[in-house]
Amino acid sequence: MLGFLKHPVVVTADINLNVVALTAMGLLSRLWQLSYPRAVVFDEVYYGQYISFYMKRIFFLDGSGPPFGHMLLALGGYLGGFDGNFLWNRIGAEYSSNVPVWSLRLLPALTGALSVPMAYQILSELGFSHCAAMGAALLMLIENALITQSRLMLLESVLIFFNLLAVLSYLKFSNSQKQRPFSPSWWFWLTLTGVACSCAVGVKYVGVFTYLLVLAVAGVHAWHLIGDRSLSNVSVLCHLLARAAALLVVPAAMYLLFFYVHLSLVYRSGPHDQIMSSAFQASLEGGLARITQGQPLEVAYGSQVTLKNVFGKPVPCWLHSHQSTYPMIYENGRGSSHQQQVTCYPFKDVNNWWIVKDPGRHQLVVSNPPRPVRHGDVVQLVHGMTTRFLNTHDVAAPLSPHSQEVSCYIDYNISMPPQNLWRLDIVNRDSDAGVWKTILSEVRLVHVNTSAVLKLSGAHLPDWGFRQLEVVGEKLSRGYHESTVWNVEEHRYGKSQEQKEREVELHSPTQMDVHRNLSFLARFLELQWRMLTAKSDGSEHKYSSSPLDWVTLDTSIAYWLHPRTSAQIHLLGNVVIWASASLATVVYALLFFWYLLRRRRKICDLPEDSWLRWVLAGALCAGGWAVNYVPFFLMEKTLFLYHYLPALTFQILLLPVVLQHISDHLCRTQLLRSLFSALLVAWYSCACHVFNTLRPLTYGDKSLSPSELKALRWKDSWDILIRKYQ
Repeated sequence: MLGFLKHPVVVTADINLNVVALTAMGLLSRLWQLSYPRAVVFDEVYYGQYISFYMKRIFFLDGSGPPFGHMLLALGGYLGGFDGNFLWNRIGAEYSSNVPVWSLRLLPALTGALSVPMAYQILSELGFSHCAAMGAALLMLIENALITQSRLMLLESVLIFFNLLAVLSYLKFSNSQKQRPFSPSWWFWLTLTGVACSCAVGVKYVGVFTYLLVLAVAGVHAWHLIGDRSLSNVSVLCHLLARAAALLVVPAAMYLLFFYVHLSLVYRSGPHDQIMSSAFQASLEGGLARITQGQPLEVAYGSQVTLKNVFGKPVPCWLHSHQSTYPMIYENGRGSSHQQQVTCYPFKDVNNWWIVKDPGRHQLVVSNPPRPVRHGDVVQLVHGMTTRFLNTHDVAAPLSPHSQEVSCYIDYNISMPPQNLWRLDIVNRDSDAGVWKTILSEVRLVHVNTSAVLKLSGAHLPDWGFRQLEVVGEKLSRGYHESTVWNVEEHRYGKSQEQKEREVELHSPTQMDVHRNLSFLARFLELQWRMLTAKSDGSEHKYSSSPLDWVTLDTSIAYWLHPRTSAQIHLLGNVVIWASASLATVVYALLFFWYLLRRRRKICDLPEDSWLRWVLAGALCAGGWAVNYVPFFLMEKTLFLYHYLPALTFQILLLPVVLQHISDHLCRTQLLRSLFSALLVAWYSCACHVFNTLRPLTYGDKSLSPSELKALRWKDSWDILIRKYQ
């Protein structure tokens, strides 16, 4: 029974020494002197702030992408013992001793290094020669811009890694499909494809382009699978369900997991939570939660409340009034009611308090038991500090003449009666008898007399309005908008009928203890919406560029300049590789359409297996370049050269594909093949020479004289550098 113990356990493994060597070279090129320079380099000033927020558990919002990439960078800081105490306010600032620079830059460097052997494996899985696969990996190894970007605390190398991992995993899955469908390795590579796609999207939103590319290729393969009559209906259904689960369900679940971990880590209030809803802010530790803790949940007649506009643009603000009145005559000659101003004020203030009054009663206190306000009830809103009623009438608003003026009514003894009745419309109610709830309920206040809705116009009033935001009455027929929705943020039950006592009460915190939390799904949906609708900074930057500049390498970025010497780091690509990759893309497109036209004429220049390999390589490599490049022409945000690097990676993969195709199918004689091989050796030697020439600007470890800088000049983008050191 135990006879197997008499013999040694032997494990055999196939080790590809090419992959081992490429991995070692990739690690050497990316990890060498990784902690140099020990200073903030370009966008490290941007990502470093978020790492500090993670270390201190402070909530933040970054509209550029989901939190997975930031969490990976923060993991490096955590493993290095970083406490988050560093002021990220200036590029070039020296890191203090508590900042583990090597650890913070380690993960981008590792992903950049692993992308080198991954390029080799992708071309091998596509069925191309080891020589072509080695060529792709070596091009990735010596591409200066990829090296620069992966040696810093930035996310492009991480994004590229997961893009390549998604493509490699799918290719391995596809090859397993031909041999052993539903085997453990088949399931592993299929699931890993979905995980890698979700990680790419989780690092940056632009990762969705590669995800869609993989889905498109998988969809084409699934369509062919459906037409395979050798498979039973049950087998086809199982194939489709497996692909749907791995490529749709798994990425969605992973995406939710990223946000779940993110929100679990950043649970404290911080500078970014002001743009979130009151309910979201109240779910964070500190900040608004300290103010709202223990507030009554249900708004009742006599409640003292502050009303925050849900839209939050141009800035978060609260319904506000003060003693000042609208001017009799505006600058444009129009007249006003000269009533008390009502505005939206972007700061906490005692004049933000309002009392919810029952129109049928005079009391301004909460009865015992409290009478909750429900959807559809008619209420009056009394300004707490001036005791005047919220009012609107058929008078044009000061800056929005097509809307009604909103004011607090002053009785001037003229023929202008008060119109201060408002009907409560709870937008997110569960039923028509829903109760108005603190923080949770989003409400519209509809004027009974005119059917106008209380709305934040967003316009800043002139100096007579203290530059506060205009509030108007908007006709209900003009449609729904978040600027017409409000929620109760601070709330207490009023107890004092006398005005003097009430003013003291308005300054006092509530003592009631009612606790409530926002669900993860509600927080996720709100955070996702805020991220997707966050307005990107479209301002020009001295190093910003257009997508057309990237292809021709007509731009660069000065990442870091040594404060005392001329040593510097620039994001600048290897011009031989960039130009060759662009040329290869054009050649591939021309050859593809030429072959396609000839096949239409029933002329097959390539064997069927070579044609299918050629098409698949183009779909993944040329398609990967296109989907990661073309969308930037449609984006209205500041763009930089590093945005092109994911697209460039796919172009580099395409380059050896085209070269091997030319050698195998277009060079018909041995002499032509020999000449072409010699040209390839000379060409790669030029690429290596350019890499070595630009190396001081890639690693920044060498001081450069003005003459050396001039020798490195590439087009006019270097003129600024030359003038600086002449």
